[in-house]
Amino acid sequence: MTEDQNINLVFAIGALVLVASALFSRRIGFGEIVRSVLGWAAIFAVFIVIFSYQHELTGVWNRVTGELTGANEQQVVGSTLKIRQSADGHYWADAEVNGMAVRFLIDSGATTTAMTLKTAQAANVDINEGGFPTYLSTANGTVEAQRGTIERLKVGPMTAVDLPVVVAEAFGDSNVLGMNFLSQMKSWRVEGREMILEPQGSNP
Repeated sequence: MTEDQNINLVFAIGALVLVASALFSRRIGFGEIVRSVLGWAAIFAVFIVIFSYQHELTGVWNRVTGELTGANEQQVVGSTLKIRQSADGHYWADAEVNGMAVRFLIDSGATTTAMTLKTAQAANVDINEGGFPTYLSTANGTVEAQRGTIERLKVGPMTAVDLPVVVAEAFGDSNVLGMNFLSQMKSWRVEGREMILEPQGSNP
């Protein structure tokens, strides 16, 4: 549990004590007191969950509302792709892997593009399952992954062919667009809250 979560828990317990004291001072029945305390505990638990995961919930909300309203975080202007920063502070790209729609987190700190095993299999990525695994250091520790190749990766107006990729079940639900894709661009940069990618041969 993080320090912020510990603080939230202390405040919640304190609030429950105050509520319980108020209820006892009213001299109401024990059963009603228990029901009231449990009700307030449930309300405080919901608020703690919302506060603790506000960034994740905001990201999910923006993604759902974007799907419903048709709002798009990325826009093609000529041969340039512009991607707005998401509420979670990251940049997400809607791409096609061998013709299948896949959402990628753009991470300039990742050397190689990475995909979850489930998504890679669904997109018919060529996975070298018989080869020696590679070991990657992640925020959750060392992960064993297999090497593979994306036959065709399309992001906006840009297409990469035979792009190396690492695949692992341990990646969870996150697919990452790494430097081996970004380095194929003429340029990529962040201006304000917008990432701009220019393919080779494009005019600024």
